[in-house]
Amino acid sequence: MFSGLVQGTGKVQKLAEQGETIELTIAPTSPALVEELAIGDSVAVNGTCLTVVGQTGTLFHVTLMPQTFEKTTFKDLQPGDLVNLERSLQVGDRLEGHIVTGHVDEVTVVKSVTPNENAIEVRFALPARLANQVVPQGSVAINGVSLTVMDTGTDWFSVGLIPHTQTVTNLDDLRVGSRVNMETDILGKYVAANLQKGAQ
Repeated sequence: MFSGLVQGTGKVQKLAEQGETIELTIAPTSPALVEELAIGDSVAVNGTCLTVVGQTGTLFHVTLMPQTFEKTTFKDLQPGDLVNLERSLQVGDRLEGHIVTGHVDEVTVVKSVTPNENAIEVRFALPARLANQVVPQGSVAINGVSLTVMDTGTDWFSVGLIPHTQTVTNLDDLRVGSRVNMETDILGKYVAANLQKGAQ
């Protein structure tokens, strides 16, 4: 489980197929993050929960199943790309974002990027199957970053990126057409599922 408060970014070094899995090698921008990781630890990479399988100096390695590779933006990654990183929560940690499982619901696309005072307002396409799970002032994770939904429309939702978020995550690189990993709030999922059952 994660909070959506990323602890840093990392640069993709290599994507390599290893039999039935795909190994991703990452160089964190903060070497201290590698020192804190151990083989078997869970780490969210662009909002996707992955398991650390090895370390080499200042690099760490995680593996992806082909299904994860195909259902996320990992298939778009190239060496040198920045990814958001967050270690899993420990019991007793402060939960300052929202509950993020690291299970990506959908890959969505940036529809517009608009400066808004000292922040940036980003509008994303809202997949129809997730429309009842995204509400204004609710939570959503984009590339693993916990964000508050500003507004919604029939096929879109928007979030605001404050300067701090722009500085410490890869969301500052978003442009119209950028593809991102999206995870809706787990509480919203349960509410939507129960309402649907009650209507049957």
